[in-house]
Amino acid sequence: MSYTELISFTIMMVTTLGFIAFLMSKSYRISSIPILIILGLLFGPIFKIIPRELSHHIFSYARIFGLVIILFAEGQNLKWSLIKKHLTSIVLLDTVGLLITAIIAGWLFSMIFHLPFSAGFLFGAIISATDPATLIPLFKQHHVDEDIKTVIVTESIFNDPLGIVLTILAVALIIPQATEAHLLESISHYTTIYPAAVLFFLYEIISALLIGAVLGIIGFWIVKKINSDIYPEIYGLIMAFGGFFIGELALTSGYLVATTIGIVFGNHDLIFKGEKGNPNFNAFLSDELKFSEILSELASVFIFVLLGASINLEVIGNTLMKGSIIALAIIFIVRPLAVLIILPLKQWDFKQYLFIALEGPRGVVPSAMAGLPLSLGLLYHDKILIHWGEIILSSTLITIIISVIIETIWVKYLANKLLKKNIHRIKGSTEMV
Repeated sequence: MSYTELISFTIMMVTTLGFIAFLMSKSYRISSIPILIILGLLFGPIFKIIPRELSHHIFSYARIFGLVIILFAEGQNLKWSLIKKHLTSIVLLDTVGLLITAIIAGWLFSMIFHLPFSAGFLFGAIISATDPATLIPLFKQHHVDEDIKTVIVTESIFNDPLGIVLTILAVALIIPQATEAHLLESISHYTTIYPAAVLFFLYEIISALLIGAVLGIIGFWIVKKINSDIYPEIYGLIMAFGGFFIGELALTSGYLVATTIGIVFGNHDLIFKGEKGNPNFNAFLSDELKFSEILSELASVFIFVLLGASINLEVIGNTLMKGSIIALAIIFIVRPLAVLIILPLKQWDFKQYLFIALEGPRGVVPSAMAGLPLSLGLLYHDKILIHWGEIILSSTLITIIISVIIETIWVKYLANKLLKKNIHRIKGSTEMV
């Protein structure tokens, strides 16, 4: 089989497995994420139908394409009117909470696997982002309070790109020669490494938000002037990947730039109040968003299936017990500690806090970033980083599977036990309507 035929075969297998996973997910009403990963694991390293090395190669490109389009679509679905009420909670969770998650999870990882904290912090940064997309249908089904649902979902939309920024920072601290480390190295010439890391993190966030906002405004202006008949699907891809490219050129987070452009598009009626909701742009945005969401689902298939197919069976066998301990610790210790910062705000009682703390599954961003350390280790021929990368990849996979399974299974139970009053209130108001 030629290399071209092998790639075509791999793409066919991945999409077929994705189709099977979605059918199983719909039939059995369970999350598609663990199904996709397990199918990738079965048809990759176990049955050896999908070549592991080719999977890893395609994965390195699929994760970039996938993350850009997923974050762009997520940004468009983020409505300012829904988050303004709990802005303080969301900001705390996506800054302090993100760092607490990375540090404590990193410390546990380095302690359990007997690795340096730098390796642990890299793992902690990779799994710091949450992904409650699988929970949204369950939240609706079990009448979860709108305020709580808004906080959990919005936290994820913002911590996805911020988790990537934190991962790039961790990479820059470990591999100074990496392309991602150039800006940090430049800043560290004028200060020590840790103040440089703080400045680097702040620059990545602030500059990406500004660039994304400017590009989003320009994008809206172009649509307004040209009309909505400009192939919205193609235009959306131009904006998403153009924003990503410009962000990377500016040595900032292209992922956060793409997310911010999506946020501007999704909230154009508030940002451009004089327009009072441009009907042409509304029609354009509706068509573009449908296309972006379809691409997002396809990207998720490639990310999760190829993640499973890229796993080294020997490494996952050696890390299964320790990785499971870490996964459970993240669910029951790390996440609750990270979310504890919102309790003093007095917007939430203890039961509401507990529900938010126990509903933070890991998903697409950890999956997409999981193979980065191994890829960099192979690129720079760094045997130590290759060793760390294999362990991080396997541990991330285990964490994703366990967190998604547990945190989707107990949604109904937690909603009944912790949010019973709110459920009755919502049901009552629904019946009145």
